[in-house]
Amino acid sequence: MVYTGFVWIILPALAAGVLVAATHVPMGIQVLARGIVFIDLAIAQIAGCGVVLADQFGFEPEGAAVQIAALSAALAGALLLTWTERRWPEVQEAVIGVTFVLAATGAILLLSSNVHGSEHLRDLLVGQILWVQPRQLAWAAAAYAILLAAWFGFGARLGRIGFYLLFAVAVTVSVQLVGVYLVFATLIVPPLATRHCVRRRLPIAWAVAVLGYVIGLIASTTLDLPTGPVIAWTLTLTGACAYAVLARARTVGATTAPLAAKE
Repeated sequence: MVYTGFVWIILPALAAGVLVAATHVPMGIQVLARGIVFIDLAIAQIAGCGVVLADQFGFEPEGAAVQIAALSAALAGALLLTWTERRWPEVQEAVIGVTFVLAATGAILLLSSNVHGSEHLRDLLVGQILWVQPRQLAWAAAAYAILLAAWFGFGARLGRIGFYLLFAVAVTVSVQLVGVYLVFATLIVPPLATRHCVRRRLPIAWAVAVLGYVIGLIASTTLDLPTGPVIAWTLTLTGACAYAVLARARTVGATTAPLAAKE
């Protein structure tokens, strides 16, 4: 009975993690290639400001108004960063950093008069992945399916604006499932761990992400620790182990290749 209850708690959370990984890992590979690593944090924080603002106006946390507010804020942020990349490409990473700081402090200012402000801010950053609802997973899965179809269907034809807009939509959905920190960790850690992979990089990166979520969920529920932070750590540790294994395999391959050529 206890085991069954444990499984039913873990499964929806794991499904949320798999859905987030499905979209953010391929996008993360592109983010690393573009050299705009902190864009995820910035847009996620801007979307969070939209959520906070809607909450200040008294809208239901899971209502349509909150989703519209979050998406509108994220799209506005994406369009702003598209413009700054075109105008000042040499300092785009710095602009993204400043944007994140303004969005983060803006959320704090919006919540300063709210008696539950610290709780709302914690939920925004760390997320509540263990308490994700099936209806959230259903609409998130539909949104991710459309995003992935556009991502893999159009590819390079998306251009700068298309990339930023798709990214904004994905982050808006994800941050409400798992929080800002896990969105960033899922986006960056698996692509970073597999950055030297020549073949099968995307499947390996997906595997790193899913394994990190599985280990993190089991560890957090077993040890009764906050789930979001634990998963961020297990994702990072899994990524580090994967990088070490891949580096070792690359070194062995490099040393055996000349020997095979001589034979």
